[in-house]
Amino acid sequence: MNALLLTMVPLVGAVLAVAWPSNRTRPWFLPTFGALHFLLVSWLFLRPPVVAASAWLGFDPLARAVLPAVSLLFLVCAAYGVAYLRIRSERSNRVFVALLLAVLGLLSAGHQARHLGLLWIATEAVTLAAVPLLHFNGTPRAFEATWKYLLVGGTGIALSLLGSFCLGYASLHGGGVGDLTFAALTAQGTALSRPWVLTAWVLLLVGYGTKMGLAPMHTWKPDAYGEAPGIVGAILAGGVTTVAFTAILRVRAVIGAAGEGPIADRTLLVIGLFSMLVAALFLLGTRDFKRMLAYSSVEHMGILSFGAALGGAGVAAALFHVWSNGLTKGALFLSAGNIRRAAGSPSMDVVRGMSMLTPRSAAIFVTGMFAVTALPPFGPFFSELQVVRAALASGHGVATGMFLGCLLLAFFGLTRVVFGIVDGRPRPTTRASASRFVETAGVIAPPLVLLGMSLGLGLFTPAILREAWLAAVNQVFPTP
Repeated sequence: MNALLLTMVPLVGAVLAVAWPSNRTRPWFLPTFGALHFLLVSWLFLRPPVVAASAWLGFDPLARAVLPAVSLLFLVCAAYGVAYLRIRSERSNRVFVALLLAVLGLLSAGHQARHLGLLWIATEAVTLAAVPLLHFNGTPRAFEATWKYLLVGGTGIALSLLGSFCLGYASLHGGGVGDLTFAALTAQGTALSRPWVLTAWVLLLVGYGTKMGLAPMHTWKPDAYGEAPGIVGAILAGGVTTVAFTAILRVRAVIGAAGEGPIADRTLLVIGLFSMLVAALFLLGTRDFKRMLAYSSVEHMGILSFGAALGGAGVAAALFHVWSNGLTKGALFLSAGNIRRAAGSPSMDVVRGMSMLTPRSAAIFVTGMFAVTALPPFGPFFSELQVVRAALASGHGVATGMFLGCLLLAFFGLTRVVFGIVDGRPRPTTRASASRFVETAGVIAPPLVLLGMSLGLGLFTPAILREAWLAAVNQVFPTP
């Protein structure tokens, strides 16, 4: 019942937002229902319920390890959304508010889905709900980005559906009764048909990897993140991609139980490093600071995949990185949205000197850049350090060297773009555009709060969080 409430509360808020008549007060539905959701998640986090093995939906250890981070990110972004939609008062926010709340509800369902079919339905629903959010600005480029997101994401979801069928057939072929809960599939273990299990793994990894934005399935990200409002980019990067990652972890548990864990780990390792390399190379060439954040997200999805390939210690580090990267990337997206709105362009060919025009947003943006590139004592430094330690402990010395090399290249690419837009003398056109943007507390406080949380997570990681990550590891790698 509690798991269902996590899904229903935001969905009820979405329905009420559609019916609410006032465009001026409707944005307050975001922090109101975001706070209710976070309070409920916090209660379940502190008092984790017992989830039946046959349950299709449940706040199990994996959901407990990740969903609070998504809820917290949404709550802070919701506070930003009130100020943002006040600035965008020329547009109706009915669909925007309703769909943001719907995305939160569907993400809750996806993170708690313990059935292969329900997981696919929730992920597909999130994809469809996010489509109008990407097109909120109504520009031709936003329209193009929306279609690319829909087509590429739809292809990924189709492949994950085909992979679900293959995994179901592997169960039937091995004497199963058609029970597609992850607990039942894991219990079948080596009785699952090996050829169909491996086929399912490839299709599901490609399908959900597309939703994560792993290379080479990342092609929707630069356009979508580049054209979407900053609040939407933050939720996509810290929430929507995360539900795909937890889906891969759940499937990985089944593949491991079937005796094919080493193959799954090798593919995760290779695709993780490839994603980091591709992202780093694009970061060295891009001149658009919002597309820069998209490639940074591709890099960090690669870090998650790399960590997931390293056994229990790597998965724990990856779950830590879900939190640290989500909070830090949220601060970057919100501050980048401020700079983009003030400057009138996302290109460093046009934008410069933003430290003079938007000093607070520029300071948050620069600090967030250092944080996301693993500058101590911010959270990403410690989560990536744990990934490196897990890689060395498992004997992946060469892969660790490649991992660190990609991080260094990404650092060069990020600093090139960020300092290119904050330093220098502003152009007259940029000055004229920035004069119409005011850095109010409503658009500065939320990214600053997220950055402070990232710092706090690095300086002091609560013991209860570490316990939650270890419990999730035990779920993914059950002991005999």
